[in-house]
Amino acid sequence: MIPDAINWTFSPCKSGKAVNSQGSSTIALNKRARFEYQLEERIEAGISLMGWEVKALRAGNIQFGESHVLVRGGEAFLFGCVINPLTSASTHVQADPMRTRRLLLHKHELARLIGQVERKGYTLVPTAMYWKKGKVKVEIALAKGKKQHDKRRTEKERDWQREKGRILKQR
Repeated sequence: MIPDAINWTFSPCKSGKAVNSQGSSTIALNKRARFEYQLEERIEAGISLMGWEVKALRAGNIQFGESHVLVRGGEAFLFGCVINPLTSASTHVQADPMRTRRLLLHKHELARLIGQVERKGYTLVPTAMYWKKGKVKVEIALAKGKKQHDKRRTEKERDWQREKGRILKQR
């Protein structure tokens, strides 16, 4: 029996990445999504993973930049996320790195997202994958695609902020 007075903490990230006070840490970020899309609303979703995938995520074997979310048959799926298996993976498991993974959302959240995607022309884009209380979570954003001039404006603002920081640092 474990006494209630003891606070057990679990640090799932062994790769040396920063872990915040709530015990969550970032596994992967989709920086390309912030450049390609205008992100409006963010939703946290669970993800259905196999054991070898969790071990590979702890080791940092993930490519998240080309992934996207599709809604089919009343369920949300993560496509294009590559999780490379570890070399020490079990021999009896056939590891598929490009496997389609199911996202875990409540029915009312899923119904609202389906409405936004089908009626208003939004796109669902995964923006981050992180640990939360020992479980893997995916942050999904409702997004609209940026036009080329919007991308240039974003890049120009980013350059100006960088230059402004340099000027203030010199003073």
